[in-house]
Amino acid sequence: MSKMYDKVALIGLGLIASSMFWAMKRGGLAGEVTGYARSENTRDIARRIGLCDTVCDSAEEAVRDADLIVLAVPVGAMGAVSEAIAPYLKPGATVIDVGSVKAAVLDSVGPYIPEGVHFVPCHPMAGTEHSGPDSGFASLFDNRWCLIVPPEGADETAVERVEAYWRALGSNTERMDVEHHDLVCAVVSHIPHLIAYTMVGVADDLRRVSDQEVIKFSAAGFRDFTRIAASDPTMWRDVFLSNKDATLEMLGRFTEELFALQRAIRTGDGDELFDYFTRTRAIRRSIIEAGQDTDAPDFGRVAGKGEAK
Repeated sequence: MSKMYDKVALIGLGLIASSMFWAMKRGGLAGEVTGYARSENTRDIARRIGLCDTVCDSAEEAVRDADLIVLAVPVGAMGAVSEAIAPYLKPGATVIDVGSVKAAVLDSVGPYIPEGVHFVPCHPMAGTEHSGPDSGFASLFDNRWCLIVPPEGADETAVERVEAYWRALGSNTERMDVEHHDLVCAVVSHIPHLIAYTMVGVADDLRRVSDQEVIKFSAAGFRDFTRIAASDPTMWRDVFLSNKDATLEMLGRFTEELFALQRAIRTGDGDELFDYFTRTRAIRRSIIEAGQDTDAPDFGRVAGKGEAK
C-alpha cells in the first residue's frame, strides 16, 4: 500500500486510535502520526510503547499541519476538543471522528470546522471491551464495517479519500445518512450493551446468588454479558445520552418482545417459543455466513486482545 496522508493526528489514544496507528504502520499509510491524550499517564504509556511517531502535550500541537485529524475521544468531549483545535487546522485538511453516534457529533463538531476544512463523520464497527493506549492491534478493523456519514454538502473527493483510507486499514465501508445510522446502531450495538449492563446489574442485585456462584458458574451465557458490560463506562454514558431518541425507541420495541416471551412462558406456549428461537437462530447463522463472527468453540474468542465487540 502507498501513503495516503502525509501527516495524521490522533486526538485521543484509546483502543480505536491505537489500532488505527498500528494498522497505518502495517500498511505504510501515513508519513507521520502525531497523538495527544488528555491524561498525562496515557501520554506516558503511549510514548513507552511507541504509539505514534510523536506524542504531543497539547491537541493544538498535534494537529498543526496535519492532513487528517481523527477525533477519538468520548462523544461528549468532541465539541470542546473541536473548538480548541479549530484555529490550528490547515486549509484542505480532513477531520473525521470515530464515535458511535452521529447526529450529536454533527451538532457538536460541525459548527467549529473552519471554512476549507472537510468534516467526514465515521463509525468503525469494531472493538473489544478493552480500552487504553496499550489495547490496540493492527488487525482490529480487518473485514469489519466502517460506516461513513457525510454531512450535506460534503466534498466528494474528501469523502472518497476517507473511504479509501478505511479500506486500506482493513475495513469494509458503507455510506449511511445520519438518522438511519443512529437507529441502526441503537439496534446492533447500543441496546445490546444496555441489556448486558442490566443483566450484570440484576445478577449483582440477586443476593440469593452469591458472588462466588456468579463467578464460578459464569462459563455459560452470563460470561458473554460480563464481557460486553466491561466496556468503557465514559464512552457508553455519552453514547446513550447522545442517542437518546433512537435508544428509547429500540428499548420500547425490546420491551414489547420481552413481554411477548414472558406471556408465552407463562401460558406454556411452546410453539411460540420454538418459532421465535428458530428465527433468531437463523439471524445468528447469517452473521457467521457474512464473516462477522465464527462458529468456533467459545466463538473463537480468547482472553485478551482480539475479541470482537
